[in-house]
Amino acid sequence: MLPNKSTTILSEIKGFFTSSEKASNAIFDTLSSLKFSDQKFDLPNDIRDCYSKSDVVMLMLLFPLLQIRNAYDYCKSPVYYLFSSGKDVFYRLKNNPNINWRLLGYRVSLKLIRLAEKRGEKPADSHSCLIIDDTDLPKTGRCIELIGRVWSHVINRSRLGFKGLFMGFHDGKSFFGLDFSLHGEKGSNQSKPYGLSKKQLKARYSKKRNKESAGYQREQEYDKTKIQTMLSMIRTAITNGLRFEYILVDSWFVCEWLIRFVLTRKIGCHLLGMTKMGKAKYTCNAKELTANEIIEGLKRKKRIKRSKLLNVWYVSEVVEYKGLSVKLFFCKTTRKGKWSVLLSTNTKLEFEEAYRIYATRWAIEVFFKESKQYFGLGKSQSQDFDAQIADTTISMLQYNTLSLVKRFTDYETMGELFRQTKAETLMLTIAEQIWKYLIEILQTIAEIFEIELDTIIEKLVEENLAIIKLINLEGLKNAA
Repeated sequence: MLPNKSTTILSEIKGFFTSSEKASNAIFDTLSSLKFSDQKFDLPNDIRDCYSKSDVVMLMLLFPLLQIRNAYDYCKSPVYYLFSSGKDVFYRLKNNPNINWRLLGYRVSLKLIRLAEKRGEKPADSHSCLIIDDTDLPKTGRCIELIGRVWSHVINRSRLGFKGLFMGFHDGKSFFGLDFSLHGEKGSNQSKPYGLSKKQLKARYSKKRNKESAGYQREQEYDKTKIQTMLSMIRTAITNGLRFEYILVDSWFVCEWLIRFVLTRKIGCHLLGMTKMGKAKYTCNAKELTANEIIEGLKRKKRIKRSKLLNVWYVSEVVEYKGLSVKLFFCKTTRKGKWSVLLSTNTKLEFEEAYRIYATRWAIEVFFKESKQYFGLGKSQSQDFDAQIADTTISMLQYNTLSLVKRFTDYETMGELFRQTKAETLMLTIAEQIWKYLIEILQTIAEIFEIELDTIIEKLVEENLAIIKLINLEGLKNAA
């Protein structure tokens, strides 16, 4: 087995790709710069493990590049011979409640963000934003720990799975996933909590965790409200030294608690979120009015304007909400269309700028789509809740890494980047098959001419990089 250093593993795997394989080399270089170690990423020791946990994490981050879906696929891949670990090494790591995946996620993601900062390339008129939203994470396994039915606004009915609350950072050019929590919905039906019968609840996997463990803290988040968890996530981001100008959310998350929270922060950030044209009352011109009543008054005063740049009708007004000063931006895309309303704690913000900043929120929707498509976000069927947290963290970090690689190279889409890495990895798999046939042929030749096989190979490998790679692969197999 190779020494427990992730840089060694990276260099060994990278050795099977040529310098012309731009996508793969960019990924290797990015991961190498992270300088993984158990100490740096606060990974606890386990006497049962003869493998470095940082090595295992690094290998899991490489899975998409190597066209490996999971630990089972890994054991069938040619890269298996570099590490020769069984599936249990991965499962034991993921099921460990003492691993603080949130801390690991932050340390890796912040390193990637700093790498982006060093390269510059940030548009001068851009804003750094914290973006928060939730998404469905459907499951098929009814025995998964804490599994339940959650309401999906996508299909307009309940489905088996978790609600994933995600928070990410947009630096003006790229989006980086930072934090997440998995939630359930108990519902009001006491006879079927979480939408499950007593028999189904009993069939769910369960395990006891030490109250001091990171896994226990994650388990406790499951029943917390998403508003509570969101505020906790923002605090954690600030504590980790992340600074941002705006927090972007949709109408579900805009509330008094978030507005008050933002206005009391000393770092000078602002909230910008869609809100509802509902029954909420705002103090406007010393009157308590709903959003609809405010817009009607503004229409009577003929304050509606049209933005030629955005091709929308709009009007804004500074009001008070629960004693807090905020600015409302009303807009619609057609004369007879319905009004939408944005709320911001920045009362000096102009409409066109607010509209442009809020459009950045779309980055988290792209993150959801591409992470589910390319990195298996939400597709983990592990019964252990700790493993669900681990797999979600790995998917998020895989996205962050390749998102940065895409930014540093000239690939326009994640799909284009993946097509290139797939072609490069296919060559590695083909190389393994070629080696099997080549050895059979050379063995036959050696027997016919009564020459040592090693002598023939020695003659062939001189100045031949491709064959050297094949021999290296075979050597790793034998070492395993």
